[in-house]
Amino acid sequence: MKELLGLSHLFITVFLCDISTFMVVPVITDVTMSALCPGKDKCSLAIYLSGFQQGIIGLGTLVMMPLVGNLSDKYGRKTLLTVPMILTILPLGVLAYSRERNFFYMYYVLKTLTAMVCEGSVHCLALAYVADNVTEGRRASAFGVLSGIGSSAFVCGTLSARFLSTSSTFQVATSVAVVAAVYMRVFLPDSVVGHGLTASLISKEKPDLTKPDGESTRNGTQLFKSMPSLEDMVSLLKTSSTFSQAAIVAFFSNLADFGLHGSMMYYLKARFHFNKDQFADLMVISGIAGTISQLFLMPALVPALGEEKLLSVGLLFSCAHMFLYSIAWSVWVPYVAAMFSILFFLSHPCMRSIVSKQVGSCEQGMAQGCISGICSFANVVSPLAFSPLTALFLSDQAPFNFPGFSIMCIGFASMIAFIQSMRIRAAPPMLFHRGSNCDNAEV
Repeated sequence: MKELLGLSHLFITVFLCDISTFMVVPVITDVTMSALCPGKDKCSLAIYLSGFQQGIIGLGTLVMMPLVGNLSDKYGRKTLLTVPMILTILPLGVLAYSRERNFFYMYYVLKTLTAMVCEGSVHCLALAYVADNVTEGRRASAFGVLSGIGSSAFVCGTLSARFLSTSSTFQVATSVAVVAAVYMRVFLPDSVVGHGLTASLISKEKPDLTKPDGESTRNGTQLFKSMPSLEDMVSLLKTSSTFSQAAIVAFFSNLADFGLHGSMMYYLKARFHFNKDQFADLMVISGIAGTISQLFLMPALVPALGEEKLLSVGLLFSCAHMFLYSIAWSVWVPYVAAMFSILFFLSHPCMRSIVSKQVGSCEQGMAQGCISGICSFANVVSPLAFSPLTALFLSDQAPFNFPGFSIMCIGFASMIAFIQSMRIRAAPPMLFHRGSNCDNAEV
């Protein structure tokens, strides 16, 4: 409990940042449709543009996540958190000003560029921050609490969108994003990962990297040698079979999650004519279920079942959740499917905890960044596979009448992750070193 209390400023930072992000999710579909296809419930252009944006963002984050994680191991979590939290404000500010077509395209470009750095990086760094400050035995519960904070923000954000007008939603989201960045810079203490680095990345001084013999170097090329290479990634994956299996699970589970996120709202709008209020209701149900599971169920279930079994249980419920969406015959079925969130939200913190135990304390940012990079690769593949499928089966040219066919295919991807998760066995923690340690950072 004392360890969790010590993370209170991190939890508040993540909560505020997530609220600003989740608040606009229920309304962005209506804003996109109004800008591109006004007055219509079906819009292939909106689906393809959303899929293209998701793919470009995925390519960017595929490169940036391991880089951000690795740099945070050397320059501190707080320094690297500053960048995405400031960049998040820019696209929100555009739609807070206007949602006309020209401003929507400006938002679209800004969102695509900034999300290459922002998408997932706050949570990646937050996970590494938690791993810095929580012992291995309590890490799964701490990751669960962090995810529960995110789910709580999801509920608060979507509830806000439910009662605010579209223009007010973006204005409030922008203001909350500014507050989050200021709060983080003022109150969040930095994690001490190692002692080799004696200058900040955002300092005007050059990095001063201390060698074992007490000498220092200011050679700028040393910084680039510390960047994660493909060889680093491959070596990290080969270090532990548990780590590589978790990476496969991460890829397929995120392939399914990104696919569902990119398709579900357009599917529900075309199938049942959902609007922003119904989207918000659906997300609130899912968020409340996820909050209950992560804050209350996970601390009890991890000691009883173990992280590996709980990961499989969560992914099994994820499969059921997606298959139920795909065959929705009534407007009430999506609400029932959303309740499955009470267990499938457990899979993510369990997977991250398993990964964190396979590396040493100086490699937490690298490991979490590697997994986030793999998730980003899934973000690239997902729209290529599912956006055309969704557009086809929601159009008049569908080969057969099954609007939820793409959602069912997404469920099969989740099933692959579930099957792979059943192969993961509890293994003793391993230390991964690239010829360095915390007190002797050779970069």
